[in-house]
Amino acid sequence: MRRRLIQSTLAVVLVVIAVFGVSLVIVETRTISNSAQERVESEAVRLASIVDSRLFGAQQVDAEVLRKQVTQGRYYAVIRIPGESPIEVGTKPVGDVISATAPGEEGETVTVQEPRSSVTREVGRTLLIIALVALLAVVAAVLLAVRQANRLASPLTDLAETAERLGSGDPRPRHKRYGVPELDRVADVLDGSAERIARMLTAERRLAADASHQLRTPLTALSMRLEEITLTDDPETVKEEATIALAQVERLTDVVERLLTNSRDPRTGSAVSFDLDDVIQQQLAEWRPAYRSAGRAIVSSGKRHLRAVGTPGAVAQVLAALIENSLMHGGGTVALRTRVTGNQAVIEVTDEGPGVPAELGARIFERAISGRNSTGIGLAVARDLAEADGGRLEMLQTKPPVFGLFLSRTPLSKSLDDEEPMVR
Repeated sequence: MRRRLIQSTLAVVLVVIAVFGVSLVIVETRTISNSAQERVESEAVRLASIVDSRLFGAQQVDAEVLRKQVTQGRYYAVIRIPGESPIEVGTKPVGDVISATAPGEEGETVTVQEPRSSVTREVGRTLLIIALVALLAVVAAVLLAVRQANRLASPLTDLAETAERLGSGDPRPRHKRYGVPELDRVADVLDGSAERIARMLTAERRLAADASHQLRTPLTALSMRLEEITLTDDPETVKEEATIALAQVERLTDVVERLLTNSRDPRTGSAVSFDLDDVIQQQLAEWRPAYRSAGRAIVSSGKRHLRAVGTPGAVAQVLAALIENSLMHGGGTVALRTRVTGNQAVIEVTDEGPGVPAELGARIFERAISGRNSTGIGLAVARDLAEADGGRLEMLQTKPPVFGLFLSRTPLSKSLDDEEPMVR
């Protein structure tokens, strides 16, 4: 592209120089020739007037006197006076000459000649000046073409590299502009595309991370149930474990659907009014074997028959994330307690562990923030799920750790003033 721009610019300049240069040469040549002819004629008239004045005053007219009046080396003059021999002044030119004759009042004639070679030399000097100016114009045009080519080609190279980077999976916008509106427009479009691709890649990676984290627990529980089936010969036990395994499969399906829904639109939900007892009891049954294996207990207490507005599957995933967090990072007994505050139902999850370090307290819900070698996305996913359902997840206390899940509730048909323990 650089070569084409330089060649096209140079071609335009050469055409302009050819058109105007030839015209200028023709005009200057004619001007110099006419000027030389006028000088010779003027010289002849001047000499004729000198001869007239001397003849009128009866003064002597000879070559010695007139030689002082003629420019030496440039003109050759011949004065013809009636009845006298011609008087020659200067050196007679050889070759083509420019000649002019002027008559005098006393009958004499004065002929002045100039070698045409002097005109040719003057024309040559003029042509040399024009050629130098044309050369300077060509050099300036080449430099300007190179600068303009670099100004246009370099941005195009940068834009091509940006497009190649986008195609290779590097969606970082460059935010580089070039001062050319058309190229800046292309750069804006590429940067916008890079930002959109980056958001899509981030969403896909986040979905993959969320899916791997959220599916781990139900898959682990399902595998435990299947192991129980393989280790027993009692039909009743097999039937019971198979029923639980089917429930785990249904929950697994619900988790997948919920993850896909949140990946398309985090604010799209299917909120219904449901009983919190059912979700809490499901989580207790699911996590009790894991806690029993760790030599720990998980219990629940608080208001019973408490209803809330939300998606049961999402609430179950949030509770599962909190219970798993307590299993991995907490200690002692884990307690789930339900209570009411204003028009909200609250599920508090606490344990008897050392709590959350002060430096992590304010960032506990950020992704990749973890106190140990965990993924660091469980609590972040839990908060996203809670907010997508219209609720919120907060850390109410750091030592001992207390997490609170706040959900909207509907008016209950029965009194909620009586608090009954739900320890199972």
